[in-house]
Amino acid sequence: MKRLLSVLIAFAAGLTPLLAQADGAFSIDTLTDAVFQRMQGKSFPEGCTVSRADLRYVRVLHYDAKGQSHEGELVCNKAIADDLVDIFRQLYAARYPIAQIRLVDDYDADDERSMQANNTSCFCFRQIAGSQKLSKHAQGMAIDINPLQNPCVRTLKNGRLSIQPATAKNYADRRRRHPYTISKGDLCHRLFLQHGFTWGGSWRTLKDYQHFEK
Repeated sequence: MKRLLSVLIAFAAGLTPLLAQADGAFSIDTLTDAVFQRMQGKSFPEGCTVSRADLRYVRVLHYDAKGQSHEGELVCNKAIADDLVDIFRQLYAARYPIAQIRLVDDYDADDERSMQANNTSCFCFRQIAGSQKLSKHAQGMAIDINPLQNPCVRTLKNGRLSIQPATAKNYADRRRRHPYTISKGDLCHRLFLQHGFTWGGSWRTLKDYQHFEK
């Protein structure tokens, strides 16, 4: 009996560092000088009206479609930081596939480039495409998940489709599923709605399948 107890204790001790490492990868912090420097002139341009103090740096783990585990990072509004950590922790536990999660600053805050790279991102002080109105991303209150396979699609007055990113034409037909497709009722969709977000895929005037906002 003592030997069995010793084995169980040793096994638990061996698991502890692994569990701590996995849980520790899900974290929330204020913007360090190093992170803020990466954002300067990019997602945080001159004239940005959002306070640095209102933003949070979030680290998470995620699986890709091949089952490989990766570390991800994003900047969001402090109001949704806890929501995102909880959502991504549950997505990770379920091995829900996310291609990559990097700061949009790695793409010089170019939303099109980030979307074409299928990059999940949150804060970027910018206007809505084709509008003078600030995006919810400008407040850090919106996130785009797997944007290449979940494009923003709208029908123009001439009947043609506008698809963002421009390389996502093959993913505009939602009857066809792909490894990173977000579907109504799937785990990603359910978790965001449970945390009070709305999904762009349910909008009437356009369909922004990658987009969740609060």
